Amino acid sequence: MSITAEDVKAALAGVIDPNTGKDLVSSKAVRNVKLDGGAVSFDVELGYPAKSQLAPIRAAAEDAVRALPGVGPVTANVYVKIISHTVQRGLKLLPSVKNIIAVASGKGGVGKSTTAVNLALALAAEGAQVGILDADIYGPSQPMMLGVTGRPVSQDGRTMEPMENHGVQVSSIGFLIDPDEPMVWRGPMVTQALQQLLEQTNWRELDYLIVDMPPGTGDIQLTLSQKVPVTGAVIVTTPQDIALLDARKGLKMFEKVGIPILGVVENMSTHICSNCGHVEAIFGQGGGEKMCRDFGVDFLGQLPLTLEIREQTDSGKPTVVADPDGAVSNIYKSIARKVAVKIAEKAKDMSSKFPSIVVKND
Repeated sequence: MSITAEDVKAALAGVIDPNTGKDLVSSKAVRNVKLDGGAVSFDVELGYPAKSQLAPIRAAAEDAVRALPGVGPVTANVYVKIISHTVQRGLKLLPSVKNIIAVASGKGGVGKSTTAVNLALALAAEGAQVGILDADIYGPSQPMMLGVTGRPVSQDGRTMEPMENHGVQVSSIGFLIDPDEPMVWRGPMVTQALQQLLEQTNWRELDYLIVDMPPGTGDIQLTLSQKVPVTGAVIVTTPQDIALLDARKGLKMFEKVGIPILGVVENMSTHICSNCGHVEAIFGQGGGEKMCRDFGVDFLGQLPLTLEIREQTDSGKPTVVADPDGAVSNIYKSIARKVAVKIAEKAKDMSSKFPSIVVKND
């Protein structure tokens, strides 16, 4: 009995992608089913970076088809294709940057920059081309966190090359000023600096640009929402009520300006004693999850308050690089995968398909 392409698709409809929770057929991941006698080959296209996921998904897909009667050798080509997704109305994508993710918090001191850098490194570890823009003009921390020193090079006197470490491109005002020099600038100067850093850095074909935002809901947040094509925002909070109060304001701000919330990360959820291993929720419990329920957004994960996270980040080797197979790194990688899957499910950006109409008086 000879099998058909429909038989193959019916078998693959029973294979669930563990990261999206959807089967390979309804998610339109299956392509190019080919039959040659009993031999079967097909492609599976994933819309999120998944270097560590390719082998198990390939094995599950091949096993499902192999179980069909009369099937010979089965070959599944599983690959990743990351595309640009929709942004705020009226804004065009940046050249060489497919998706921009803002990492924000309502208040300072909740570990937003630590989350941003580990999110960037986790996406890069899964095979994505990633950059990080340090938008905290008053308190730039990414040069230290990524262990990058020196000044960026300019080839043409107008634009600058991104600095790089751990496979991540980075741009920060911290590279251009003395580390002890305070930024005594008014709002308009700060927003202009942000735009220059973003637009005058020669980003090299990024799948994702992570923007490490300053805390609050001020000038930079407004500039970002009005002039920068943002794919989505991640809100970072801690469980205590005062942090959640400010995080809720930050979340509502992004909703008002039409930037989708990709989810909430709860930092410092529990303290783990380095001596005895005792776990204690010193900042309260369940606040991030309750906030997500109240606003109908995804809870991406929670991270412990540990000495190692602080030490690793201060040394210029954040957790995902310093301890790539550790428990905390796996949490960051899980959060990164959820963010990437959430973006992959958004509508594709079509702005580049439309012609630009120019009216001239000749």
